[in-house]
Amino acid sequence: MSPDEIKALIKDVPDFPKPGIVFKDITPLLADARAFGAIIDHLAARSAKLRADGILAIESRGFIFGAALADRADLPLHLVRKRGKLPRATVSVEYALEYGTDHVEVHKDAIAKGGRYLIVDDVIATGGTAAAVAKLTLQQGGEVAACLFVLELGFLDGRSRLDGFAVDSMLVL
Repeated sequence: MSPDEIKALIKDVPDFPKPGIVFKDITPLLADARAFGAIIDHLAARSAKLRADGILAIESRGFIFGAALADRADLPLHLVRKRGKLPRATVSVEYALEYGTDHVEVHKDAIAKGGRYLIVDDVIATGGTAAAVAKLTLQQGGEVAACLFVLELGFLDGRSRLDGFAVDSMLVL
């Protein structure tokens, strides 16, 4: 399935989650087995030569793509969540939002010193969450092998917040 065919499945939802926002709904990609398979093929091809030791999948739709990639690449999957959602001891990092701050965290034993990790999410918009996960990875002594996304909202320039890291997006809008 071509990138253009996959891109055509993405639906615009005006005024969601608030007025003035055009939400990019990727759930049709999940409902189409050929499209989903092509996405995982793309992610697996991009990650094959990166010598990663694990995957850090960002809540929540990143879990879907991260889990499929972890299975395909035979790598451990670690979940990156908002504060208070993981059951065991965690490490976290605070990051800036447009109005205020938020936190992401991972289990304390997820990132090994010297380990190389793929950061995986469905969409990169402003890049703040992915940059926070990269910072958390480095703070724990890990390395960022690459940041992989299904969709990049290029007009928001989130890639610039990941300067110095390899970034790959299957689709750019």
